[in-house]
Amino acid sequence: MNDDHDRPDGPARPLPPRLDPRAGRAPRPGRGSAEGGRGPAEGPGRSTGGRSRLAVGARVVAGVLSVVLLGTSGWGWYLGQVADASVNRTDAIPTSGNDEVVDTGAAMNLLLVGSDSRAGATDEQLAQLNTEANEGLNTDTMILVHVPADGSAASFVSFPRDSYVEIPGHGWDKLNSAYAYGSQELPADSSDAEKQAAGAQLLIRTISSLTGLQIDHYAEVDLLGFFTLSGVVGGVEVNLCQPAQDSFSGVDLPAGVQTISGEQALAFVRQRHGLPRGDFDRIIRQQTFIAGMIRKMLSDNVLLDLGKQRQLVQAAADALTVDQRLDLLDLAQQMQAVQPGNIEFQTIPYVGDDEDDAGRYILRLEDEDTLHQFFAELNADPVEAAAPTTEAPAAVAPADVSVEVFNGSGISGLAAEAATELGTAGFGVAGTGNADSSDYTVTEIRHAAGDEALAATLSAAVPGATVAVSPDATAGTVQLVLGSDFNGVGQPVTAAPPAPTTEGEDQRTAADTTCIN
Repeated sequence: MNDDHDRPDGPARPLPPRLDPRAGRAPRPGRGSAEGGRGPAEGPGRSTGGRSRLAVGARVVAGVLSVVLLGTSGWGWYLGQVADASVNRTDAIPTSGNDEVVDTGAAMNLLLVGSDSRAGATDEQLAQLNTEANEGLNTDTMILVHVPADGSAASFVSFPRDSYVEIPGHGWDKLNSAYAYGSQELPADSSDAEKQAAGAQLLIRTISSLTGLQIDHYAEVDLLGFFTLSGVVGGVEVNLCQPAQDSFSGVDLPAGVQTISGEQALAFVRQRHGLPRGDFDRIIRQQTFIAGMIRKMLSDNVLLDLGKQRQLVQAAADALTVDQRLDLLDLAQQMQAVQPGNIEFQTIPYVGDDEDDAGRYILRLEDEDTLHQFFAELNADPVEAAAPTTEAPAAVAPADVSVEVFNGSGISGLAAEAATELGTAGFGVAGTGNADSSDYTVTEIRHAAGDEALAATLSAAVPGATVAVSPDATAGTVQLVLGSDFNGVGQPVTAAPPAPTTEGEDQRTAADTTCIN
């Protein structure tokens, strides 16, 4: 089980510095800091572990979707051949521990992973990206792409890097350590390709156990690939609610709709300092950038530009490392009907911030049953609203309605005032009194079964009040229980504030262009 009561038996075994995904980071700020206490802080200086922690979710999906979406055009077969000839392959899919507990039929599940590798980048490119070379064993962004069998939609589910999970063979730890643990399992003289495959396999086994899904395919994209792609596509449109300035990430953008690329695109998807929800707002940034990339690639200036299509596919294939069995053209064909409005972005459901036994910041996820249900629903058919089975009751004249008024608002004398107003409106008042509690926040209309018409007339005089059958109501008399939202007869009750967003339930589509933090 993966709930907020589970604790490891002891502190997690530390990784050597060269493999530890947290190496080089500044200590996490206090829980009461302005950054919302989520995630370790990143210092302003250049370091392999801190400055290079660029938000890789955007570059991962941009790389895959460049091949997928453009592969659906008229010369998709040729583009598919170009991609398959260039893409790197790795033995990512494990032979065990990747089991289907949640039945999603013929749907496809692809795990997208961001690598910090800058292999092949020149000194000039590293300086432009304000980063340094590293071994590429860190993976701080993981996104599951779920495509139903008919290819008409897609769900992108982000996994926060600090999610506290059980890693097979290594106990409980942060999700972003699974890849490094897998690489660590091999002898020191193993090749980079072997380490990459071992890291991918352990990460897939961890994600499969967490979600109950079988992971069918794997794709990994590096930093330089994203930088190249953002330039080829000509920038991506984003919409900021407020100006964004941050010395840590280097972002410097005004509020409003704008097109970003290159260094500012990287800074945009990387910033978390100064954001209300820290790392979670950064995930929204990543998802927003991915959505903008999708819209851009589906626009006429890309779909009608064969040269740009070839550039994008070649750049994506050069940056991609995929599993041995992934056929990019088949993937393109499976997703050929997808549209921005049918591409949904979410974050895995979670409970909230916590600390492990070693005092490190972690994110507690929901329990296993809740997570499995969440992923099962990704494949569910949308439920259409049922047609009403009965007609609304016909209202009667106010003079035919007898009302008992009860004050549950906590405001002295409100029942008497409401009774006077009801009398003026033509209603009969059978009496007034206090409710069983003085902390009703919602005004209620209660009636006996069969008195729906009487309740409907009173409801029209108190718009927004809740209406319900009550065994305590006397037949022929309607009860009006005044809550703190009551504004007077003839006036709508005060609308309830929107329910707070539950962490982990952020949801957008690729067609959403509303402003974000």
